[in-house]
Amino acid sequence: MQGSQRTDGPTLGNLPLELNAFVGRSVELGRLDRALGAGRLVTVTGMGGIGKSRLAAHAAARKGARDGVWRVELASVHDPDLVEYALVEALGLTDHTARPPRQVLLEHLAERQLLLVLDGFEHLVEVCAALVGELLRGVPGLRVLAVGRRPLDVEGERLFPLAPLSETEAVELFAERAAAGVPGFVLDEDNRSDVRELCRRLDGIPLAVELAAGRLRALSPGQLLARLDDRFRLLSGAGRDALPRHRTLRTAIGWSHELCTPQERLLWSRLAVFAGPFDLEAAEYVCSGDGLHADQVLDVLGELLAQSVLSREETAAGVRFRMLDTVRAYGFGWLEATGDAGRLLRRHRDWCVGLATWCELDWFSPRQGEVAARVEAELPNLRAALEYCLTEPGEGYLGQYLAGSLWFYWVGCGRLSEGRHWLERSVEPGAESDVDDAESGAHGQPRLKALWVLGYVAILQGDRVPALAALHECREEADRTGNPVAAAYAEHRTGCLALVTDDMPRAESLLRSALDRYREIGELNSNVLMGQVELAMAVAFRGDLPGAVKLCEDVRRVCEDHGERWALAYALYVLAYEAWSEGDPVRARSLLAECLAGAHAFRDLLGTVLAIELLALVTVVQGDAAEAALLQGAAARMWPSVGLPLFGSAYYNAPHELCEASARERLGDERYEECVREGARLGRDEAVARALGRPGGRRLGALPEPRGPRPVLAPKTREPAASPTRKGGETAG
Repeated sequence: MQGSQRTDGPTLGNLPLELNAFVGRSVELGRLDRALGAGRLVTVTGMGGIGKSRLAAHAAARKGARDGVWRVELASVHDPDLVEYALVEALGLTDHTARPPRQVLLEHLAERQLLLVLDGFEHLVEVCAALVGELLRGVPGLRVLAVGRRPLDVEGERLFPLAPLSETEAVELFAERAAAGVPGFVLDEDNRSDVRELCRRLDGIPLAVELAAGRLRALSPGQLLARLDDRFRLLSGAGRDALPRHRTLRTAIGWSHELCTPQERLLWSRLAVFAGPFDLEAAEYVCSGDGLHADQVLDVLGELLAQSVLSREETAAGVRFRMLDTVRAYGFGWLEATGDAGRLLRRHRDWCVGLATWCELDWFSPRQGEVAARVEAELPNLRAALEYCLTEPGEGYLGQYLAGSLWFYWVGCGRLSEGRHWLERSVEPGAESDVDDAESGAHGQPRLKALWVLGYVAILQGDRVPALAALHECREEADRTGNPVAAAYAEHRTGCLALVTDDMPRAESLLRSALDRYREIGELNSNVLMGQVELAMAVAFRGDLPGAVKLCEDVRRVCEDHGERWALAYALYVLAYEAWSEGDPVRARSLLAECLAGAHAFRDLLGTVLAIELLALVTVVQGDAAEAALLQGAAARMWPSVGLPLFGSAYYNAPHELCEASARERLGDERYEECVREGARLGRDEAVARALGRPGGRRLGALPEPRGPRPVLAPKTREPAASPTRKGGETAG
């Protein structure tokens, strides 16, 4: 319908009629409508196939203009001198004079109010920018909605970067297009999960989703999903009336690739080794060299941003850049074709190893929060590096080093399960079978570290046998090779295992010995402080509360000196336990509030749930049995994400049992269980907010607080727990 007047609706012009349903984008339509109302030039930018043209046309039709909405498709115009003629033709103007086309346009538009949709200008950006700028200055009633993969960079331009569809919208689009092409297709329980995963892996790119739906004539959603690794061959076959650049996914993205300079193409392909968002520093390190100096990366990256190959996002770890998986796959194909993929993957691995090394050192500093945010942001890249190290011959020891160096993240930031996955893979038999004997000594240290970290993680999950096996192997090999650092950590974590299995005399002995070893070798970090807190727990459970307080106050002082907040949370837990035992629930609550806030800030599930369990006991003592039961329900929901509830320890279980018994007595069984169920419905953030929102004093109707010290919470027996299912809760006296 190019060049014809539309008279079938309220909007004049040449916009093509929509032949299928417009799906989703309600939020974007609202925002684009407001942008068109606020500015005279709005440019919708985004990667090929993202749905820019369809959104712009739909928004323009809704917006309208007194003298019409006119669309100019420039993708097929290759000569810059023909751009003005293309506009004249699109507006349906006929002029046989010798006047320049720009003069014809200015005279025709002078008294009119219309909306011009300029689509596919990116390969003609300079001439289009000059023309649009002059038209806007000379025609007060003109508004321009530009559609391209980069901005025009004209004064007054408002940018509207378009993101992929949400998962819900992508699934809706797939279902609508599938039903149109395959009569009888419906989204049901049999295919819904496959369709959802398909749309997720296609990044929510509308073109990719529509091409995939078109393949349902021959393949089921499950078969489509299985073949998706070769997405560029699979996703082709758009309708004959589709724009040439939109007929296949490869062509849509290849159009952007063709518009790039050689340096831009080079950086695109090299950035494809990043498995997730990355920052400028990482791009400069990994991608520089051989035709692209580090000083050039910023400028070239800026051009890729301008052309929508990359997107920019603000995160807790700073400014980062993201590439859609489909765009990354295209770039990686070029990287493989050049034979440079192996070198770039090793550069990426080196960057991740260096990052993990720096983060481990910086964890024991005031920058703990920054370190946690950085590792969280880099997790996709760290996973890719781990996978590379654990599957590439000769790289296994680096996989062990990387998995072990991230101990603080696995343990301190709520990633126990994933950490154990990588640690077990790194030390499994045969993981280092390709290492030469001459290298085995140097490569043995990373394995020892991975072993004690694995033991640590397994202990916290309540999985005692694998923990003991890993720590025993670490200790034997450390003694054999004369590695005092690994020996100290193995002894420390063996003492931790004795602590959670209720063998307090052995725990105290091993932990004191490990702390002595740390002092001898000059080791001081968060792990050492945790060893001191664990020793405090052991002596507290044995009845020496003053000794426990002395140890934790020392930890508190060191933490304050070094800006350490993670180990501090556990020291506060022990101090709160002592405050409760001494009959001071108000101080106990204050300490636990600080403990809980600190643990939750790092997403430390273990520290969070332990604090909530003890808060429940303090709460019932302060007279609010219903709230205490609710907190116990919230804790019960969290424990499966950590491991064995309360480690299966009678000592750690004693506060829980005492709280439950007291709450049941005050509420009755039915009301107690009801409150527990209510707490179990709370998400983690809700539960923490609820716990922290409780005032320190009594609530209305609360019972008087008991006065004076209470007995130390410990089972009558001092024997180690017989099994993970053993119940605690009997108090001394």
